[in-house]
Amino acid sequence: MHKLIGALAGMLALVAADRVAAQSWPARPIKFIVSQAAGGTPDIICRLIAEKLSRALGQQVVVDNKPGGGNIIGAQSAARAAPDGYTFFFATAAALVTNPYTFKSLPYDPARDFVPVSMVASNPFFLLANPGVPAKTLQELIALDKAEPGRLLAATDGQRNFSGMLTAWLNKRAGTTIGQVPYATMPQGTQDVLAGRVQLIVLAVPSAAALMEQGQLRALGVSSLQRLPSFESIPAISETLPGFDFIGWFAVVAPTGTPVEVIQRMNREVDAALKDVEIAKRMRDVGMYAEGGTPEQAAAYLRTQLEQWGKIIHEIGLQPE
Repeated sequence: MHKLIGALAGMLALVAADRVAAQSWPARPIKFIVSQAAGGTPDIICRLIAEKLSRALGQQVVVDNKPGGGNIIGAQSAARAAPDGYTFFFATAAALVTNPYTFKSLPYDPARDFVPVSMVASNPFFLLANPGVPAKTLQELIALDKAEPGRLLAATDGQRNFSGMLTAWLNKRAGTTIGQVPYATMPQGTQDVLAGRVQLIVLAVPSAAALMEQGQLRALGVSSLQRLPSFESIPAISETLPGFDFIGWFAVVAPTGTPVEVIQRMNREVDAALKDVEIAKRMRDVGMYAEGGTPEQAAAYLRTQLEQWGKIIHEIGLQPE
């Protein structure tokens, strides 16, 4: 009995210590790990939010870039960090929901090693065609491919990356045979599509917008479930292929064991930052759409995304490496 009372007392002491630590949080600078290089979209968005958080929390929020390994280096570093509320992971969809299916093994477990804090933003993709392609809609493109199988080629950044997987899933859902031409960088692929050497390409909003506006590429569909604000004339692919939902996104997560009070406070501050008019506008400028919401909503969304990506990768036959 004395041992049991002692154990319970110890547990209560730990809980009390956590609450005291959470109440005094933050007492020093906070680190946000980004698993991609400085200057990329994840880095830009994270720095926008970090600046706002620094002012709100009264402590500097430092962005720590750890690129490489398909987001694995940064994710592993965040997973192994102390769960004390001073390290967070600005996670990509690849790090949390596609890597478990595209790699045979990972040095971290997205579901076990992290607790969701908040969704941050989503970034849909446009399916674009060279104006010389005699198809002005997705339905016409599908009909064209079926009339002339193997004629159409799409520039992608490889079968294991988003544009390649989207093209493969489009083929699976539509019964098309669009081939892939992989490029080391998407600007190279874009140039070949503009020149007519390749007919199709999948690009995120900021890369596509100017080319669409200038008439250099024709948008056939957007990969989000609904049409996008400011691009209402472009149908969602789901209008032709029901349920087609293929977007990238960012989320803030913390190492498992981070105090609940800290998670809740950071969630409130991230959500407030995302509702800032200037931040929302600057995010739109780089093709990102603010999300936010509660930790519970983020957790539910991540579970759904993990299941959905498992289904997509299974359907397109992509094997882990």
